[in-house]
Amino acid sequence: MWAVKGCAAHYQRIVRAACEQAQRGRGTIAVNDAWKRSLTSHAAATNTFIQKALTELGLPTRFEKILMTPRREVSVQVTILKDNNEIATFNAYRVQHDNSRGPYKGGIRYHPQCDLDDVRSLASLMTWKTAVMDVPFGGAKGGVTVDPGQLSGEELQRLTKQLVHSLKDVIGPYADIPAPDMNTGAREMAWFFDEYSKYSGFSPAVVTGKPVSLHGSLGRDSATGRGVFLAANSLLEHEGLESIKGKTVAIQGFGNVGGWAAKLIHEYGGKVIAISDISGAIVSEKGVNVDNLLEHVNEGNSLITYTDDGASEIPAHEILEIKCDVFIPAALGGVIDGEVAEKMNCKFIVEGANGPTLPEGDDVLQSRGIKILPDIYANGGGVAVSYMEWVQNLQELNWTLDEVNQKLAHTMEGAFQQIWTIHTERGVPLRTAAFMLALDKVLRVRRQRGFV
Repeated sequence: MWAVKGCAAHYQRIVRAACEQAQRGRGTIAVNDAWKRSLTSHAAATNTFIQKALTELGLPTRFEKILMTPRREVSVQVTILKDNNEIATFNAYRVQHDNSRGPYKGGIRYHPQCDLDDVRSLASLMTWKTAVMDVPFGGAKGGVTVDPGQLSGEELQRLTKQLVHSLKDVIGPYADIPAPDMNTGAREMAWFFDEYSKYSGFSPAVVTGKPVSLHGSLGRDSATGRGVFLAANSLLEHEGLESIKGKTVAIQGFGNVGGWAAKLIHEYGGKVIAISDISGAIVSEKGVNVDNLLEHVNEGNSLITYTDDGASEIPAHEILEIKCDVFIPAALGGVIDGEVAEKMNCKFIVEGANGPTLPEGDDVLQSRGIKILPDIYANGGGVAVSYMEWVQNLQELNWTLDEVNQKLAHTMEGAFQQIWTIHTERGVPLRTAAFMLALDKVLRVRRQRGFV
């Protein structure tokens, strides 16, 4: 566990360094370009996928506005005193999309290019993800327009606590439960819990993703990556290919999600032949020993300097064209467009990142017979274990790691079976099947509650 945690921290450090270089005009422009691309693509892509699902369900297009319109959008200015006694003010957002199935649920990200449109779209995706995973939550998302790499630890703590002060009237254990997201983690959630408890009393269930020593859950750190692994395994099994064992896998992204997915795939006999992060990519025909690679990265080395197992460096974009059985995009969104999709050489795609495939890329992949297991299911392990952490906090109990992992496996398998049934019975792609499942659940509950 410690190895992958270190890998995620290393990934965050190099992302920040790359962004700083780009801002100074010295290179790594692709980092900012990819981020801007994901920002502009999220909302439009989600709308397109919802429209396809509505058509298959035979529902009027007027439902699109109902389903896409958030119930509440909060925009605030968060002001802090910096270590040099200067005042700094940051824009912050919390979008609460839908709570028909339960309290709002979604992460809070810190990023210099975070904006309301981005947060709005990701809140919508959380509604569909919680519905697909069949956990009793709705969808929300939050963000602060800030480069966390430019703030000290003390400044980040002040920022987080001021954010709680600004949002305390719209969040709560039974109202809206935030969680970690891009550039936030257990540390920020601990600060969040502490500050909220000053206003409302001891309230560990107000956020998930806390440190295990501070009412967090065992297995939460690995949950999203483990879910990706379980999703890939289920897909291969239902395709008549038994399991991940012996299959070749390429993974774009070696942070928390990609790192844990790679570790588990390797552990269960899969052959990870290519891995990339912001520094570049490596390829190994015989497969990378992921445990050794994690140790290499945790020692402060760049991923691309790993040469064991016959590994060699390739340009980062070439990982998208690697011949493999399973490709796992686990980095930024919007990386697979129509042009990229034409060049991909895999049999299956399991989306570990949010929104990695644009609609035009999705169409090309479908026409080429490449099956895609969508993000609203494949990376749903995180919210599934967040729900388990919330339950443990409310019930004041603790589950063992084995119990959490078993419950996660049960949840992932149950959701997959529902998607697969729609996929096979209706003859629709897995993404459309997942959205059909989510829309049907949300609309049914909205009708039952009298919302529509």
